[in-house]
Amino acid sequence: MENNKELIADFLAQKNIAVAGISLSRDTPANIIFKKMKKAGYTVFPVNPKGGTFMEQSCYSNLGSIHPKPDGVVIVTRPGVTAELVDECIRLGIPRVWIHNMMGTVNNGKPGNASSVDIDAVQKGREAGLKVISGSCPMQFVPPVDIFHRCIRWISDKTGKL
Repeated sequence: MENNKELIADFLAQKNIAVAGISLSRDTPANIIFKKMKKAGYTVFPVNPKGGTFMEQSCYSNLGSIHPKPDGVVIVTRPGVTAELVDECIRLGIPRVWIHNMMGTVNNGKPGNASSVDIDAVQKGREAGLKVISGSCPMQFVPPVDIFHRCIRWISDKTGKL
């Protein structure tokens, strides 16, 4: 199995990326990641189950409605929704999934968690052949990386959580 650094390099080498978890009412990590990836030159597809418009782009209500099919999906949702999205990636043949995880903490959806990681979904995705990044945040890697995210990446790397 590839390590996270290899998976991250492969994910970021793609150009068509869906970001699931876009909010139309407030600025969330998904919204910030979307904006950062768009500014960095990626073709990004906003995903919100209610549709709507984000940054003058129509939101897709599900991954299957995106054409062409994205090369990867960044998931920034509650862990229960993450599981549904991983199932959709498996069904649609979307090969790469990056499940957002703030500060390297995974407690599978318990209160106070800043993670989208669902441990069972991670395992299921990997068993189905998906390249799953189950930690960290794209903001730590998409240039230019701000000082906060550089520090988090450094700490994660030094503590073996990257």
